[in-house]
Amino acid sequence: MGFDKVEAFANDCAVRMSLKAAKFSAVILSFFGMVFVCNFLYTILKLLHLPRIISEFTVGMIIANICRSVPKFKMPSVVDPLVGFGMILYMFVLGLELDLNVLMKKPNREAKVAYGGMISTFILAYTVSSHLHFSAVRTIGFKLALSVTLSGTASPLLSRIVTDLKIGKSDIGRLVSAAGVHTDLVSSLIISVGFIILESDEGHISVRDSNCIVVTCSALVIQMVFAAMVSPAFFAWMNHESPEGKPVKGSHLVVTIGFVVIICASSPAISGYSPMMSAYVTGLLLPREGRLSKLMISKINYFLSSIFFPVYAFWVFWISSFHDYQRDKLETWGRLFSLMALTMVGKVVGTIASGVMLGFPLPESVAIGLLLTVKGHFHMFLATAAVEKGVITSTTALSMLLVSILTILQTPAVVVQIIKRARKHTPRPRRALQWLEPSTELRIMVCIRGPENVSSTIRLIEMSQGNPNLGIAIYITDMIELSEKVAATAANGEGMNALNVVSKSVREMREQINSEIEAYMAENGEGVTIRRMMALSMLTGMHQDICALARDLMVSLIILPFHKNRLEDGRFDRTGLSGFRHVNRKVLRHAPCSVGILVDRGLGSIMQTSTSFVSLNIAVIFIGGRDDREALSYSGRVAKHPGVKLTVIRLLLDTNAAHNSATSIGKRLFRHHRDDHEQEMKLDDEYFTEFYDKHVAGGKVSYTERHLMNSAAALSTLQALDKRYELIIVGRGGGVNSILTVGMSDWKECPELGPVGDILSASDSPVTASVLIIQQHCITGDIDGLDDDFSVM
Repeated sequence: MGFDKVEAFANDCAVRMSLKAAKFSAVILSFFGMVFVCNFLYTILKLLHLPRIISEFTVGMIIANICRSVPKFKMPSVVDPLVGFGMILYMFVLGLELDLNVLMKKPNREAKVAYGGMISTFILAYTVSSHLHFSAVRTIGFKLALSVTLSGTASPLLSRIVTDLKIGKSDIGRLVSAAGVHTDLVSSLIISVGFIILESDEGHISVRDSNCIVVTCSALVIQMVFAAMVSPAFFAWMNHESPEGKPVKGSHLVVTIGFVVIICASSPAISGYSPMMSAYVTGLLLPREGRLSKLMISKINYFLSSIFFPVYAFWVFWISSFHDYQRDKLETWGRLFSLMALTMVGKVVGTIASGVMLGFPLPESVAIGLLLTVKGHFHMFLATAAVEKGVITSTTALSMLLVSILTILQTPAVVVQIIKRARKHTPRPRRALQWLEPSTELRIMVCIRGPENVSSTIRLIEMSQGNPNLGIAIYITDMIELSEKVAATAANGEGMNALNVVSKSVREMREQINSEIEAYMAENGEGVTIRRMMALSMLTGMHQDICALARDLMVSLIILPFHKNRLEDGRFDRTGLSGFRHVNRKVLRHAPCSVGILVDRGLGSIMQTSTSFVSLNIAVIFIGGRDDREALSYSGRVAKHPGVKLTVIRLLLDTNAAHNSATSIGKRLFRHHRDDHEQEMKLDDEYFTEFYDKHVAGGKVSYTERHLMNSAAALSTLQALDKRYELIIVGRGGGVNSILTVGMSDWKECPELGPVGDILSASDSPVTASVLIIQQHCITGDIDGLDDDFSVM
């Protein structure tokens, strides 16, 4: 009998363990599924310039409400402790990233803007909140708590949004970020004080007992003094024991974490003070600089972004569920819109008043106020915690959450208006070779993907210099995709925007490129200045880094590598690197200067361009249009090199034959664009005449022209080009609709190369020469030519 009981107990234990294991597996699987959906949605919303928090809260809201609809579903018991632990870490990192010393300095304009927005929002919210019935609790404590919360700003989220939207370097971007830090710092400190004085119990907010306040203040003061006095010495010693370049010892890390935990836990253990706010105050007083502080920030932020925030979003909308939202009541919507109005009107009025005193334009003052309304995870936590304490209803809390999300959703539209105004007031220079003064140094940025592009880059450097006595600056830029593996090895280096990548593969690749370039410079570097740059980014945003570099370096030409890989037989593969193809397309669209795409068919395998005899035969095709004029301008520079033999091939329309044989499409196109054609033809003739007198008349450059009657004849001419040319330079074809190119787009493989460039670069093309396709910088309609550090204030 005893054996049967033991066996039955063992079976029961096995069943229970199996059920618990199944539940645990389901929780883990659900978590990974939620993270996957968040990342997938973020890739879509990123196109709208929305931050990750929107995707997290959208997914959390949907999943939480679906789970609410499932009968007998209970939230996993691990979620509540995880949220509490995660918020402690969040507030600790927030305090560690903020600089308490800004409060000790004389208020600058950023502080004045921040305080103006806070004070006006606080006064408005405190005055109006008692009339809007946000809570059954109508005490002064609730009105103070609500007013301070609405006055706050989520500075980490705001800084990230400003940076992602590419206005972080502008004067208004820097001012908004700094004002957000001031606002977040002061509002969080006020809330910390509020946790000392006030307590919420069973739906009531009341003042704590005076003895409890004294005990809490004493414990917190001791904690703050200890953190301020002891932690600098402790962290300095730990940083000395774990210098840069060496791995951090596990024992040092454990001791540091233990030291921080002891400080953070002292006041909660002694007086019952909020662990979350204790961590925040401790973070403010710990040293921000040093290896261990930066290590803690990076590791905690990784935990928050990858694990905590998706779970936190689910928890928020589980507590404040749409199932309890009284959407059928008019007063519910009234509270929602009144909360939004209080937040926005309060901030805008304050920033306008500050802007008047500081001399800011009115539209910029309004934009600053709207950006400072951004709320984040901490503000949402306070609203959700108020529901758990019974201070407000789930409906009111959900209205606060929706207002917080709306403050984030409106930021891209605000930034768009800022940029539009900046573009109207910012002059944009024409950065193209055609308008480059002969005495001005030629600056070219050559982008490369790896060592396979170096030899062709060296040939480009040689021939672009033209006369060896002329100076030229070349910025060789490595296009490095920011994968997870590379990102894990990236660290800040010297300088404001310096970044060091210690990935072995990237380091070895860059060293190989450097060695080849240094070997060339040692023998042929006279008159050439070469600087190494790096565009380290995800492929979706690499064009922005390339354009920003070109703008900062004031280059006249960007040269990009063709996205297809060259095979052993000299042809290209069919697909190529689609990610880099999109980079090339976006650079062509957004570049602040002229752009070239090099289709390399062995240009780098040609022997060094000699200065004593002709070793490189180059042809330039001229049909007409601004891109062809830019190609001709570059060719004029190349023609000055003693080792280059340049041939200009001009394709002209045989008007007599074309009148009888041109296609109906070509005739309609010519009639429709007659005025444009006449203007372009006039510009073409003027510039070509100037080029002819300067280069062809002296015999240095060969010239031939072909009179053709249609695009079919032009196609045959292009495919029959003499194989003695090692490089063919063509314009991309923008801005001109020539009858000679009509219909060529019907069989395009790569439209970004233009009709002529695509024909010459096609996989089945009989042409074996390398091809350089050039697009001239166009100012008309250029909405992306604004410098990152633009000024509108």
